[in-house]
Amino acid sequence: MSVPADVLPVELLRLVADPLRARILGLLARETLCTTHLVEETGASQTNVSNHLRLLREAGLVTTEPCGRYTYYTLRPEVLRTLAATFTDLADTAEANTERKRACP
Repeated sequence: MSVPADVLPVELLRLVADPLRARILGLLARETLCTTHLVEETGASQTNVSNHLRLLREAGLVTTEPCGRYTYYTLRPEVLRTLAATFTDLADTAEANTERKRACP
């Protein structure tokens, strides 16, 4: 499974920059959790957590696994690696061009 084609790196940045979503991603990096666990861990309302999880799922950052009446969420590290690679490429380009300077008109 890959990142949806319509999700741009800047959109992923916006998603992961939200404090609650960042907290959720951090928790999911350590273990697969259901909404109930995430509500307990974050102190946010169930509706709020569910809305954030929907956005993360639509962006391809998490996957879901139904388990009875619960849904478990798992972080997709390859999506974060893709985002990180965007920054690595940008840093490499900047590093390779430190001596270039455009002349003023």
